[in-house]
Amino acid sequence: MRLHAVPAALLLALGLAATSPARAHDYQAGPLKIGHPWSRATPGGAKVAGGYLTVTNTGTEPDRLTGGTIEAAGRGELHTMSMEGGVMKMAPLADGLAIPPGQTVSLAPSGHHLMFLDLKAPLRKGERVKGTLRFERAGSVPVEFAVESLAAKAPEGAGGKPGHSGQDHSGQDHSGHDHGH
Repeated sequence: MRLHAVPAALLLALGLAATSPARAHDYQAGPLKIGHPWSRATPGGAKVAGGYLTVTNTGTEPDRLTGGTIEAAGRGELHTMSMEGGVMKMAPLADGLAIPPGQTVSLAPSGHHLMFLDLKAPLRKGERVKGTLRFERAGSVPVEFAVESLAAKAPEGAGGKPGHSGQDHSGQDHSGHDHGH
């Protein structure tokens, strides 16, 4: 049997190269660079999951992330988390999240994040889950969320980036906000 070397460019063109969840995956939508969308695995019976990523605006005009979802969820919302009196509180961002020109905005555990509600099935480590991000200017952008471990603080191989505290938000105060429970 004879083995042949296959150029990396051909593997990428065939969609065969980036199959490991540890490998970063990035997307481009006009001047927006979307870095490594990811989520955590969820235990059986969980009805919510978080979505995390970075967005860099390389253009000269602002844009706004207005939401996003995954195929495995009934709906998605954009949320923020804050500390009030020693209690972590979460609230929806009704007006979306500004992406100023020349800046990078991070969605990370314990901060701004996408909330995927009414999960149809658990998210399992190693999966790629198809989703869509919605921007005011760039429109709908199809992406895949890499599913990391249940305890992940950042995407695998990210080296513990600042802002990725890894807190599980399932025990947070959700009073006054309908998560479909």
